[in-house]
Formats: sequence, C-alpha cells, structure tokens
Amino acid sequence: MKRPLLLLLLLFLCAAGSRAAPKPNFVLILADDLGIGDPGCYGNKTLRTPNIDRLAREGVKLTQHLAASPLCTPSRAAFMTGRYPIRSGLASQARSGVFLFLGSSGGLPQSEVTFARLLKNQGYATALIGKWHLGTHCHNNSDFCHHPSSHGFDHFHGLPGTNLRDCKPGEGSVFKSAFRLLVLAPLQVIAIALLTLAALRWLGLLRVPGLVFAGLLLLAAGILGALLGFLHYFRPLNCVLLRDRRIVQQPLSYENLTQRLTDDATRFIRRNAETPFLLVFACLQVHTALFASADFAGKSRHGLYGDAAEEMDWSVGQILNVLEELQLANNTLVYFSSDQGAHVEEVTARGEMHGGSNGIYKGGKGNNWEGGIRVPGLLRWPGVLEAGLEVDAPTSNMDVFPTVATLAGAELPQDRVIDGRDLMPLLRSRSRHSEHEFLFHYCNFYLNAVRWHPRNSSSIWKAFFFTPNFTPEGANGCFLTHVCFCYGRFVTRHEPPLLFDLSKDPRETSPVTPSSEPRFWEILDTMQQAAEHHVRTVQAVPDQLSLQNVLWKPWLQMCCASSSRLSCRCRPEEQDLGGSA
Repeated sequence: MKRPLLLLLLLFLCAAGSRAAPKPNFVLILADDLGIGDPGCYGNKTLRTPNIDRLAREGVKLTQHLAASPLCTPSRAAFMTGRYPIRSGLASQARSGVFLFLGSSGGLPQSEVTFARLLKNQGYATALIGKWHLGTHCHNNSDFCHHPSSHGFDHFHGLPGTNLRDCKPGEGSVFKSAFRLLVLAPLQVIAIALLTLAALRWLGLLRVPGLVFAGLLLLAAGILGALLGFLHYFRPLNCVLLRDRRIVQQPLSYENLTQRLTDDATRFIRRNAETPFLLVFACLQVHTALFASADFAGKSRHGLYGDAAEEMDWSVGQILNVLEELQLANNTLVYFSSDQGAHVEEVTARGEMHGGSNGIYKGGKGNNWEGGIRVPGLLRWPGVLEAGLEVDAPTSNMDVFPTVATLAGAELPQDRVIDGRDLMPLLRSRSRHSEHEFLFHYCNFYLNAVRWHPRNSSSIWKAFFFTPNFTPEGANGCFLTHVCFCYGRFVTRHEPPLLFDLSKDPRETSPVTPSSEPRFWEILDTMQQAAEHHVRTVQAVPDQLSLQNVLWKPWLQMCCASSSRLSCRCRPEEQDLGGSA
C-alpha cells in the first residue's frame, strides 16, 4: 500500500508544482514620442502621470534605456525583433525614414521573427492595440503581408500607419517642406516665366506663341490641381482605423479614441484571463496630431500636449486596474517605454509647443543625441522584481525580445543575429553590469555613434562619427526641416570622432579631447574596432524604405467595400464593434 500512496503523492506534488508556476503574461505599453522628461518618476513636477509613476514605484526603473532608433518605424521594428533595424531593411537611405502612406509596399519582412510569433507558438493569445507603422501590403490590397496578423498577432485594433497632423482637420500638415519644394517653387518659376515672356512680347523683343502661355498656365493648373487633390484625399485614404484586417473607420475619428482602444485592451485581458497572453498596447499619444477626450481636454498645465499625456497615463491605469481586479498582477510582467524621445520641433504656427520634454538631454526625435534615444523604461512584476529598484546600466528596447521569449519558454532564433540581451539578470540584481558592452546608434541607414561601457569602469563613452546641423543656429533641433536628416549638408562629420563621457557629461556639452583624457586615442581605437566588427555582421537586405517602397500605390490602397477607390468613407466604429480574437 505504501508504494501506490507514494506514487499518488508524487503525482499530486507534480501537478501542484505545474499549477504554481504558470507561464507569465506580458503587457508591453509603448508610448509614441513621449520624452524621458515627461513622466513624474523621471523628474517632471507639473505633468500628472500617477499610473506611470506607480510602475516605477512598484517595479524597476531603467535610467539609461535606449531606443534602437530615434524614429518610429525603425525603432518599432527593433522592438519587435530584437535586432537593429538595418538588419530588416527598415533603415532608410533617403530623407523619409518612416512610412507615410497606407498604400506603400514596404514593411517588416515576413522573414523577420517577432516576439509575438514566438509566443503564439507557445500557446499565448496575442494582441496589438494602437499603432503598428510597419507596413500593410506587398503586391495587392488583400495580401496583408506586413500586417500584424502576419507577424504573430491574433488580434489587431488600431492604425496600420501612424497618426499625423494631416489626419486631424485644422492641425496643419507634415508635408509642408514637400509642398514648398514640389508646389510653391515650380509655381514661382512658372509665374516668373509668364511675366518675363509677357514683358518681352509686349516690348516686341520676342515673339511668343500663345500656345506657350497656354501650356504654362495648364502646367500651373495641373500642379495646383494635384495639390488640391492631395489635400482632399490624403486623410480618407491614409488615416484609417482597422479591426484585424477590416476597416472600421475611414477616416478615423479622434472622438474618444483613447477610450475605445483602452476598452478593447481591457476586454482582451478579460477574455484571456485563464490563458497566458501577450498584449502590446501601442499608444497613439503623444504623437501629433494631438488629441484628448472631453474628460481631459483643458485639464493639464501643458496645453493640449499635457492633456494628451495625462489621458495616456489614464489608459495605463485602466490596464493596471484590470490586472489587479482579475488577480493577474503577480503573474504579469508590465513594461512601459516610448519608441523614441520627444519631438522638440513640433511647434504650431501659433507658437504652441506640441512636443514634449527630454529633460536635461540634448536633441530629440530624429537624432542620436541622448534626447532622441534615451527613453523611459519601467518594468513591474510583483513578487519577482524588486519594487523601487533603479538600474543605471545601458539597456535597449531590443532587449524586450529575448527577455519575453526566454520567460515564455521560447527558443531564440539561431539562424540570425539577435542584438537584444535578456534583461532579467539586471532586473533581479543578479548582475550590475549590462551585457551590452557596446551599443550602436544609427541615423537611418548610417552608423552615427557608438556607446561603450567598459566592463571594469564607471565611464560610458559615446563617440559620434557625425552630428546633425541644428537649424536655426543655436537651436536644440532641426526646426527648418521639422526633423533632422542624416547625410550631406545636413550633418557635420567628425575626424576624429566627437567623444563624450556620459557618466560625467550626460548633457553632451563638453567633448573629451586628447589633452583632457590621456587614453583618448586608445578609447577611440577600441570603439572604432567594435564598430568595424559590428558592420561586418550586417548583411545586405532589400531596402523596405526605398522611394519605390514608400510611394503610394493605388492598387495597394484599402477602402471601404461599399465605396469607390478614392472617396472612401466608413460608418462610425461604434456601429461595428464585433467580437475579436
């Protein structure tokens, strides 16, 4: 009798052990263009972010958390794959470093492996709610080759592209520079030509056929017509809200948009409370166009930007509350960050600041000064991670990939370079030093800077091969072009590289010189060798952000089934809130 009882006892203990250690859930919250100086837990005294601050108080705060790119599309690609975006072809060699049109053919290649795909294979329910911005179609408007559903997400509800000023009437346009170059400049040339030819004809100095005047006028009319057509059609064609692969709003409405997406996020958690789940909540705020619901409009001390930021914090609180309500908090790793730093050049024609704060750090979105890449990094897992811990070692948003995959029991891909590193040794205080001895900062396609944290040193060296030319001179950004570019006359190259010790000069105001640092040349040589070794690991891949892939293609355009291809209008989302995975 003893032996069967012993076997039953062992089986009972094994079953109890398996129930006591279920797979953890993951809630990954990614703000859009939120500066590290915006949340209260990073020093802001006037913007109210109690729920984000709660994550810092109850979890771990990373003080040197870095975006792998200072722009939306490449940063999100790195976040999803754990790889520098140049490895997936999402590092532009031209001016535009992101997708602007729904009918573009570029995107995150299907050959890339996201953490969502790995977790789905482990039995997780997966959802992405909010902003995607990694492409939609390849060859036709029904292949959805770049869509979240092709990258491991069971459910998607949000914007396949991005939120833009052009999506909200009266908020201006991100295409002002293009309008000046492609519309205003040609019209000025045509006007000068018309006046000159007319004067020469009137003076009898030149015989100008009437067809010449007619041709120039037709050309001017064509340019104006193209501009008016673009302004009329851009919003309905590109500002689209999807639920899975189906359009539910075209153009999207900002009315209670944050509440709608937050409600869907909490419903997803409730539906999957009994199974392991991955929720990526990719906030639309605080990217322009700024918006806030009636409950938050006019309530902050920082205008519409503050209203939007405080509403985003509210949505974080709603997600945390449902985890507590369902008693899931102790088995859920919550991560909060931003895709890059605040967009300091976002200033309206009325002089209103629509960009956030990067605290003490120089620069912002679009460049690799610390203000562009140093972002909030908060992780909470009660009972596993020490509450109130601060980690000063360099970490990257690419680290989320291996951390989540390992905790979920998934094997990392062995057929490619994974640049991210598992965060758990740092988060659990088993190591005080980051596994990233070197980190590489790209400005789109171009290797811009190298960061080195020597193993036995408190110094954090950062060497710039080139820096952006801020405009106007003395400004803290590229205000004349709205975002900094990465090549040609827009940058200043440095030989030798511009070297900073961030441990002593986090504001990057005083470059190290051979006279101030005896090991100057030795340090640069080590960093140069690391850069050269890294570059040798980068293989050539198709450029997803080439001009050919970025331009709008009418055959890729999504439109409401009942509408013609160019006059797309959909019923309000509230009339079609059908179930989702």
